[in-house]
Amino acid sequence: MNRRTLLAAGAGLALAPLARPAFANALETLRARKKLLVAIDLGNPPFGQSDAQMQPSGSDVETGRLLAADWGMPMELVQVTGPNRVPFLLTGKADMVIASFSVTPERERVIDFSAPYGVIQIVVAGKKGVEIKDLASLAGKRVGTTRGSSNDKEFTDRNTGAQIIRFDDDATLITALVSGQVDIMATSPQVMQTANQRHPQSPFEVKITLKTNNYAIGIRKGETALQAELNSWISANLKNGKLNAIYKKFHGVDLPAEMLA
Repeated sequence: MNRRTLLAAGAGLALAPLARPAFANALETLRARKKLLVAIDLGNPPFGQSDAQMQPSGSDVETGRLLAADWGMPMELVQVTGPNRVPFLLTGKADMVIASFSVTPERERVIDFSAPYGVIQIVVAGKKGVEIKDLASLAGKRVGTTRGSSNDKEFTDRNTGAQIIRFDDDATLITALVSGQVDIMATSPQVMQTANQRHPQSPFEVKITLKTNNYAIGIRKGETALQAELNSWISANLKNGKLNAIYKKFHGVDLPAEMLA
């Protein structure tokens, strides 16, 4: 085999994972299976985490369980990280992603989303007493974030010279913050709150709010029947207060009033 043939074969292998397998109607499939495969990130407290008994917990975990219960079937948790949420969905390892999945134009080119069921801010946080006036003041400083997250993208797009240190999930980022590997982070208030609970002697605070995003349930493109069912379920459970109760239990605040209307 000559060099050109080898290069062509290698290129084909590199592109192979991007090919999307054909799927039947996802709603019909999961109903026939009688089990809901939900991708959730357990390294992203308080959305997904392991409790003291090492059992899955968090607002996304309870949201998935509520959905499965309302649909009359068990939920099988498919554990993912921020970077592999979309690949797991596109390769059929999960029916949907419930993992603080912010709705962004980039993601909407690849997958579809349900109606929003929560909100999450993107912030720059630092130690109390440390002045951070603006993004320009971060030039040359180490800023931690979670690889592949909307926090990562938003900060990267607006970065003006900071050294970005990327971690594979929020749990690893939190450990880095608590251990002093980084003193500044581009993340969510929820991650900041978890870091403060782990190390209250030297707490972080929000310095800059970059953006407020809606998050929703991610599904494969073209699954209109599944999307309609999810939208109906989200609407009903926002109105009856169940989704707000889950959000408040884990995040300490209510969802925005306009989302509950």
